[in-house]
Amino acid sequence: MTISDIKTLFEAGAHFGYVRARRHPTASPFLFGTKDRTDIFDLEETTKRLDAACAFVTSIVAAGKQVVFIGGKHEATGIVKDVAERVGAPYVAGRWIGGTLTNFKNIRKRIDRLEQLMSERASGALEKYTKRERLMIDREITELLGRFGGLVKMTDLPAALFIVDTRHEKTAVLEANQLKIPVIGLSSSDCDFSLTQYPVPGNDTSVRSIALVTNAIGEGYAEGKSAAAAAKSAPANAKTAEGK
Repeated sequence: MTISDIKTLFEAGAHFGYVRARRHPTASPFLFGTKDRTDIFDLEETTKRLDAACAFVTSIVAAGKQVVFIGGKHEATGIVKDVAERVGAPYVAGRWIGGTLTNFKNIRKRIDRLEQLMSERASGALEKYTKRERLMIDREITELLGRFGGLVKMTDLPAALFIVDTRHEKTAVLEANQLKIPVIGLSSSDCDFSLTQYPVPGNDTSVRSIALVTNAIGEGYAEGKSAAAAAKSAPANAKTAEGK
């Protein structure tokens, strides 16, 4: 049984959308029907979309580019952080700071400041400051970590975003659309699917559903990294063989 198997998605509750009254018109093509006024997703469609999203992520990362994992709602933060850290991807597991993409140059300055302060603290370079000054610096580090800690590895604009609940993360979606950065989104029936280039229609509130889809995307990311590493080592191996 693969991660995108229909039965696995069903057992995770990925088929449950919101009540019909909350349905966004663009969600209709992804629905199987309605039961007890609750929209039900077509899991065959979800499976196809998830497979396509994973393949897209793998291709991006294999080309040496990055995908940012985003999930600010409380059901998603821990999952997004754990998966992103495991595969070495940049992430935002909390409130999205407006301008993170559209004003990236200034955001990167704040991240550079964070890295500088953390490096100085680790090396003992902050000992020259007074106790009060060190306390203020520690507070600044804590604040910067909370805002940008997951983005330290993002040295340039990403090639794509993976978002849990595109409606909740609308600001990130709009920034990506403005810059023509593709969005991969786990989106429930209240989301605007027209803003997402690689939608994964499904339950974006259930912890099990979020974990299933996020881990699948994470596996795609890891496969891409392995492919990129293999491609880098291939020329070196070829030169070694020629030398022999």
